[in-house]
Amino acid sequence: MFALMQSTRLESLHLSVDPVTGLKAVIAIHNSRLGPALGGCRYLAYPDDESAVEDAVRLAQGMSYKAALAGLAQGGGVAVIIRPVHVESRAALFEAFGRCINQLDGRYITAIDSGTSVADMDCIAQQTQHVTSTTSAGDPAPHAAMGVFTGIRATAMARLGSDNLEGLRVAIQGLGNVGFALAEQLHAAGAELLVSDIDHGKVQLAMEQLGAHPIANDALLSTPCDILAPCGLGGVLNSNSVTQLRCAAVAGSANNQLIHLDVADQLERRGILYAPDYVINAGGLIYVSLKHRGEALPTITAHLSKISSRLTEVFAHAQAEKRSPARVADELAERVLYR
Repeated sequence: MFALMQSTRLESLHLSVDPVTGLKAVIAIHNSRLGPALGGCRYLAYPDDESAVEDAVRLAQGMSYKAALAGLAQGGGVAVIIRPVHVESRAALFEAFGRCINQLDGRYITAIDSGTSVADMDCIAQQTQHVTSTTSAGDPAPHAAMGVFTGIRATAMARLGSDNLEGLRVAIQGLGNVGFALAEQLHAAGAELLVSDIDHGKVQLAMEQLGAHPIANDALLSTPCDILAPCGLGGVLNSNSVTQLRCAAVAGSANNQLIHLDVADQLERRGILYAPDYVINAGGLIYVSLKHRGEALPTITAHLSKISSRLTEVFAHAQAEKRSPARVADELAERVLYR
């Protein structure tokens, strides 16, 4: 665990348990140089405690880099709650987690993420003010999707020579809140959608409402398309899966898409343009950060629109230096975090 903390330059790690509610939580604060750590709270089952800790640490690092390149006065942090086999009261569990957050005196601000809902954030808010994505603050998913959509247009321009998405084949892996909202925006822009999700009901909805073509979960990565958009959980791009890709570019909302940075070099060698995940998917963080600070929607929307130019800048550096955009983005973020 300490080796992981050192290799990622993690600032602190907090473990909490509450026997009454069954809460087992991890809060990882990666870097607070730019401001209080802000990041989502996951509520998922894990094969073991170590996997939960590793997920939290790596996600927290990504949030630091995301905030740095998005120009936000926030650090990076993430919480993971290990979902119990049986929970008597979900509300009580999240209230207990709210008390854990409060003990950190504002060093970490939580938000909605995989497995959590606005209702969960409302429960947390009963115990602490250090929470976003509540009913009053609003769901960040549509704004996250908007950022990814503008990023896909920038990626298409860089790789295909046009940001017109009409007729472009986009394969979306994962139709959660962000993935489905992204699919709606792509459909409105005239893109042809290929979709997969473990929840067949979501796939059916995309077929009925958006004319999407269903693809088996284990076949999506190898399906011919212009742009692959990973929008589920992370780690989908590894040394094996990258050899199966039949796309011109990868640009999606999932965090930690690369199992390792070397995979980005594989993509580069194959001529597949990779939009660094924490650059293209910064919309959700931008929304919750600025909303928490009391900014109005026009200000937030203006900040979201900068994702496209930021991504274009990363692509330009990568092309000039003949390096992967992922390595360029890391270097740019680290200049901000560790200067």
